[in-house]
Amino acid sequence: MSDSFDIVVAGGGIAGLTAGLAAARAGHKTLVLTGDLLGGNLLSIEKIEGHPDYADGIAGFELLPTLQADGAEAGAEFAATELQKLDGSGGSWKLTTGEGEFDAKAVILATGAGPKGLDIPGEEEFKGRGVSHCASCDAPLLRDKVVVVIGGGDSALQEGLTLAEAASQVIVLQKGDKLTAQPSYIERATAHPKIEVRLHSTVEAIVGDKAVTGVKLADGETIPCDGVFVYIGLQPNTSYLDAKLALDSDGKIPTDSVMATALPGLFAAGLVRVGSPGRAAVSAQEATTAAASADSFLKG
Repeated sequence: MSDSFDIVVAGGGIAGLTAGLAAARAGHKTLVLTGDLLGGNLLSIEKIEGHPDYADGIAGFELLPTLQADGAEAGAEFAATELQKLDGSGGSWKLTTGEGEFDAKAVILATGAGPKGLDIPGEEEFKGRGVSHCASCDAPLLRDKVVVVIGGGDSALQEGLTLAEAASQVIVLQKGDKLTAQPSYIERATAHPKIEVRLHSTVEAIVGDKAVTGVKLADGETIPCDGVFVYIGLQPNTSYLDAKLALDSDGKIPTDSVMATALPGLFAAGLVRVGSPGRAAVSAQEATTAAASADSFLKG
């Protein structure tokens, strides 16, 4: 593999793979840094809705490998490594990764975000022993059991619906006074006979012995359960920037309407970008725009 490219895309989720595909189709020598696990947060999603090419929805584990295959066919190259450090500006970028350094004339940052933790007793202790962030991975292990989902956004209800296919009961705990997910998810979750939604419920500890046995609420109540799935938001992956670019209060990258950052030749798309709603179809649209903007930048 060469160490010099027209465009390097950092990120192996839907935004990164879509940007890589679009950049390669525009005729640029393109490298996509996918990280160790191709697909990002969407890999475990049973049904991605709103994508223009899949009217009935598509599973993440089907869509993301397809995007990579399309990108490879268009000429993009892929490296299963993460961006660790970014140096340079204005058409000359050096990207440091676990597999060495790469040079680029333009860079698209699509590094996404990782799940936020609760930072409560038991969360780390029982990770992999009842505490999870992946419903499709662990739902089969919890067949006919009671599980708790913490959170009230899209991911919480979407994963809750996935869990309800196997579990005997899914209890959704939201510390606020309302659910924040899309109306369609709220309607489906609240109508599901296996799903119970409880508002004003703050979890202060996850309890158990060799595995999870329940969650303790701030009001003193302990809810017995066999699994806990945490979906309280995401933390942007931007440590590689090392203060080279001003971020917003949530740690996200500001861009203009065409996904350009304050630094020439540097673009961002998807969850890592300020203003992105965190929906798969929108992240793909942003990635296509970022690739088109990178193309325009390289053409001067």
